[in-house]
Amino acid sequence: MSPSEPRPPMSKADYVYSVLLDEIRTGRIPGGTALRAGEVAKRLGVSVTPVREALRRLEKDRLISYEAHHGATVVDLGDEALAEYYGLRAVVEGLGARLAAARITPGELDGLRALHASMTEDAAQGRNDRLGEQSRRFHLTIVDIGGPAFLGEHARSVRNSFPVPAEASLWLDETQVKAQLEAHEGILAALEAADGDSAERIMIDHVRRAGEFRQQQ
Repeated sequence: MSPSEPRPPMSKADYVYSVLLDEIRTGRIPGGTALRAGEVAKRLGVSVTPVREALRRLEKDRLISYEAHHGATVVDLGDEALAEYYGLRAVVEGLGARLAAARITPGELDGLRALHASMTEDAAQGRNDRLGEQSRRFHLTIVDIGGPAFLGEHARSVRNSFPVPAEASLWLDETQVKAQLEAHEGILAALEAADGDSAERIMIDHVRRAGEFRQQQ
């Protein structure tokens, strides 16, 4: 589809799915919460049919489960799942960085540097609440460049599989902000130098350190 062509409207089921996915992913709906189709339908202004379809998709994503007498419940993931999540992210995003180093274009590198500059400016101005989503874009853009056929979508699936509450974001910790931005700068330098080994190593270490921070919380 070219940029000039109109995009098809989002279906009601897609709308409900996207809202619930974002609320679960960001921890606004915490693990263990019951999701009743009627209540969700009323809150989002739709019928129960698209809500049920969205819940089936979330179950397929393993973000909710169905229990007898309780209905749909948001999965409550523990410490072992947290360690597995960051370990898998490190492998997938590290591979994405390695592959991106061999194929990134000057324009794509400029786009990543602009995003990094925006993050640096926001950090300097104390706008740390903006950094988490920008970091997500930074990482996924790199993986999309490295693995446009499969890896980018896989990275999104992994990231969407584990909720990260806004208040648990490492970007709210000033010490972490400095370290994370330095890691991004190192990744950018490795990409510019077409150094896949370094890009992968820095990305893996970067993601693993984020996981260590979360586990300490």
